[in-house]
Amino acid sequence: MAKRLFLFLLTNILVLTTIVIVWSFIVTYTGISGSFTNRSDGLEGINYGSLMIFSLLVGFIGSFFSLAISRWVAKKMMKVKVLDPNGSLSANERVVVEKVHRLSRAAGLMYMPEVGIYQSREVNAFATGPTKKRSLVAVSQGLVDEMDDDAIEGVIAHEIAHVANGDMVTMTLLQGIVNTFVVFLSRIAAILVSRLVRAELQTVVRFAAIIIFQILFSILGSLVVSAYSRHREYRADYGGADLAGRDKMSHALRSLKRHTGVAQINNRTDDSAIQTMKINGKRGMVSLFSSHPAIDDRIARLEQR
Repeated sequence: MAKRLFLFLLTNILVLTTIVIVWSFIVTYTGISGSFTNRSDGLEGINYGSLMIFSLLVGFIGSFFSLAISRWVAKKMMKVKVLDPNGSLSANERVVVEKVHRLSRAAGLMYMPEVGIYQSREVNAFATGPTKKRSLVAVSQGLVDEMDDDAIEGVIAHEIAHVANGDMVTMTLLQGIVNTFVVFLSRIAAILVSRLVRAELQTVVRFAAIIIFQILFSILGSLVVSAYSRHREYRADYGGADLAGRDKMSHALRSLKRHTGVAQINNRTDDSAIQTMKINGKRGMVSLFSSHPAIDDRIARLEQR
């Protein structure tokens, strides 16, 4: 859990830090004002309007760029084999494609998601893509090999519910808002800290403080993103139950519970960045940072619904 959490936070922090460094070079070599301050007499000297506009741009550029390339990144990271419904498919592959298309039509999707399969012993699946029109639903080979037909249908229904609910876009908007506050608050804190040192050191101290505060505030902001991610998993379970039936959705979750831990045998780390898109996450001691609720909680909520 610690390694996955570290990589997830690192990805977001690197995006923000890269933008900050590029901005610093622009300020240095163009001579434009990048300090967002009018005077040097505390909070009153900060140009909040300019800082907020800058924070919004930085916060959302990174998020929407990540969304735009999400399907491509997922295919490359997970080595997804896209299944052509009109091509030559095995019996199991044909079943997966037919289930995705049938459940997509039941969910009212106007465009069929791309369907893929990736080679992994883990029993899992994920959905991603920038829009409902350009979405991807992929299942692991382990899921196809280990689960029965009803469980596979429940898993796919859960992922289709993510697409129908627009969860990828909603997560992006939330991350953009969190990033905006991270950039805004880290710069205010850095400006105040830099004023505690001599004038000739303020630029260096301010730059270093921005990086440090962005890391700290990003960690705090990830609590909000993780909390929403857990909420959307419950909603996708309900949506999956509506599409495939509550019995199949409940059966799918119980099947996932039995197979939890299989992926850890491989000790995979290359899929850490897309753990939030999968149906089955790994819950550790740091539960507040977990992108998925415990499966027992999900089963209980589904059956009490």
